[in-house]
Amino acid sequence: MVMKLPYLGSCLFLVFFSLVSIVAYGSGKGLPILSFDEGYNQLFGDDNLVIHRDGKAVHLSLNERTGSGFVSQDLYLHGYFSASIKLPADYTAGVVVAFYMSNGDMFEKNHDEIDFEFLGNIRGKNWRIQTNIYGNGSTSAGREERYNLWFDPADDFHHYTILWTASHIIFYVDNIPIREFKRTAEMGGDFPSKPMSLYATIWDGSDWATNGGKYRVNYKYAPYVAEFSDLVLHGCAVDPIEFSSKRCDGTQSWEQLTTSITPSQRSKMDSFRRKHMTYSYCYDQTRYKVAPPECVINPREAERLKKFDPVTFGGGRRHHGKRHHHMRASRSEADSI
Repeated sequence: MVMKLPYLGSCLFLVFFSLVSIVAYGSGKGLPILSFDEGYNQLFGDDNLVIHRDGKAVHLSLNERTGSGFVSQDLYLHGYFSASIKLPADYTAGVVVAFYMSNGDMFEKNHDEIDFEFLGNIRGKNWRIQTNIYGNGSTSAGREERYNLWFDPADDFHHYTILWTASHIIFYVDNIPIREFKRTAEMGGDFPSKPMSLYATIWDGSDWATNGGKYRVNYKYAPYVAEFSDLVLHGCAVDPIEFSSKRCDGTQSWEQLTTSITPSQRSKMDSFRRKHMTYSYCYDQTRYKVAPPECVINPREAERLKKFDPVTFGGGRRHHGKRHHHMRASRSEADSI
């Protein structure tokens, strides 16, 4: 089913001047931070969701009874969506914290989704971060990438951002772009193109989150608490019934966002991916005999990942003694990304 959005022409054409400035510099400074009641509703979890700082911060917890989550009050077609997040510490195997956009509740068979997923780990091992993109129900062809970070995300708050336009999606960590996903003709309808809500959740992903389910949530360490603050919803809000525009600010064309990553930002993104990316679906030769059509193969990325995991990325049999191990980097490494 292809949904027509006859009233969204203005949203596709208009973009807000402040967003253009934000994208150009990779920063959300200057955007209004909404209180919880202004922009969000509780999704599930009863008293496992607790509001702090006069509505400016939210704690989501997971215990044996339930996880928890919240959702934006509005649907959005494109925009800038961000939060400062501090993850649970200590033993977090099986725990999944997610900050993402989706319309799965409205389009069961052809939903869109843009994900930040934080995957917990056993004591002594750092959290891992995963990004993923689904378009038009293409759940059988998830577009995952996974990374290590140059800091411990349980030590302090760090900023995570999704920028979504008609032509591309950019994921940022502390205002450093870590992934750019461009819309291509070869993808057909697989690029997210329908209005979505913003979600934040914590839940039990024991079956898959840590080493394919080898390590599960251990509730003797519960409650696991994820803290969210500096919540920004800056986009084109649409009516959930008529899908007509509710709010599209400014007069600038969306096309101005297509070159939003500056040379300096691109250098930092390339450095991050070279140092910290551990998986990309584009190079997974056990999953795809031929890379999906939207993939642009970077020979240096391909060679590095092949050395990191020769079975998955096509280098032959694994040589355990030569496997590359990522060392935990200091926070100051952000300066060199």
